Amino acid sequence: MPTEQYHEPPDELSEKTRTFARMITSLQEEAEAIGWYEQRISLEKDREARAIMENAQHEEMKHFGMDLEFLLRRKPKWRETLQGILFKPGDIVKHGDDAEEASE
Repeated sequence: MPTEQYHEPPDELSEKTRTFARMITSLQEEAEAIGWYEQRISLEKDREARAIMENAQHEEMKHFGMDLEFLLRRKPKWRETLQGILFKPGDIVKHGDDAEEASE
């Protein structure tokens, strides 16, 4: 029976696939937390409270990066595509289109 985390019967999935699904879920949760902190920070008037929230948001970004790295180590083609997009100046959309084309 599919669950919120799985779209296929979990008992039919390999352990590797279940781990991958858990890491994707973790990545989503970290991204969501980063967004929540961004909203809170934008409204918070108390400097000390805002500093704590900014620190917490930074921690969530670290977790996001670790989750992403885990996934990229298991999907080399994803890494190849993202290397054509991330940390490059210029047009993000063009980098994305070029990276996608290059990885096909």
